[in-house]
Amino acid sequence: MVSESKDPTTQETSPTEDLDDTVHQRVRLGILTIANESRKVEFRFLQVTMGLTAGNLSQHIRVLEEAGLISVHKGAEGRRPRTWVSITRVGKVALRQEIAVLKALVSRVERSRGPST
Repeated sequence: MVSESKDPTTQETSPTEDLDDTVHQRVRLGILTIANESRKVEFRFLQVTMGLTAGNLSQHIRVLEEAGLISVHKGAEGRRPRTWVSITRVGKVALRQEIAVLKALVSRVERSRGPST
C-alpha cells in the first residue's frame, strides 16, 4: 500500500485524533450507549446484553466510573444485592462527542469513495 506524502507544515491531523480512548473501546461504548437509553441499568442486564463475564464487565465499569462517565449505585432488590449503572452528564457529553467524531469519519470515508472495484 502506498501512502501519500504529507507536508509537515500543514495543520491536518489524524482523522481519529479526536476519538476518546476511554469511550471508544467497544465494550465501554456499548455500556455508555445502553446507559444513555435509560435512567439506570442493572449490572446483570449489561452482563447478559454485552455477553461479558462479571469480572470483565466490572473492570470496564471501573474505568468508566473513574473517568466520571458513569455512576454506580449498590443496593438490594428484595433479598438480592444489585448494582445499577447510570450515565453522568459528563458521560452524556463524552458519548455525544464520540458519536460526532464517528459520524465525521463515516462522512470522510463516504466522500472519498472512488470507483467501485
